[in-house]
Formats: sequence, C-alpha cells, structure tokens
Amino acid sequence: MTASRRSRLELIFDILLAIQNKGGTIKPTHLMYKSNLSHKLLNNYLDELIEKELVQVEEVEAKKKRKSSKKVVITEKGLNFLSEFRRMREFTNAFGL
Repeated sequence: MTASRRSRLELIFDILLAIQNKGGTIKPTHLMYKSNLSHKLLNNYLDELIEKELVQVEEVEAKKKRKSSKKVVITEKGLNFLSEFRRMREFTNAFGL
C-alpha cells in the first residue's frame, strides 16, 4: 500500500489538533514538527487559519531574554472546526467512504 498524501482539510485538522493536544496553545516551531510540515508550508496554512479566525498568534514576553516569542492559540471557531471535521469523518467512515 502506498502512503497517501494528506488533503488540505486533513492538514488543517492535523494543525488544529496539534494545538488542541498541547492545551490550546503551542509555539510555532513545535507546531511545525507536530504537524510534519515545512516552515514555509506551515506559515502558508497559518496565514489562512488566522484569516479565517481558526487560530490567532499572540506575542509572549520572554522571562529571561529581552525578546518576545510567539505562540499559536486555537480559537472557539477552530475548536468547532475540529468537532465538525470529526463528525464528518465518522459519517463518511460509516458508509465506507
């Protein structure tokens, strides 16, 4: 069996799920590894998810360093997407699709 490529919706689901699994907030670098995407591809998806209000990026003041870092936070709309995507997946699986 050949490895199938993830669809755009599956990639979005994986990104949002990775954020949810980390308590709803994650550093962009960690998200890149968890979702198995290149830096460029992750940024493209994040731009779209921010635009669609599924996630937001927040600046975090570093405690020891003088520069701030970023964290990606899933929104209520993002959590709703995860829930509906799971329902859709269960529905299609029930019909063997």
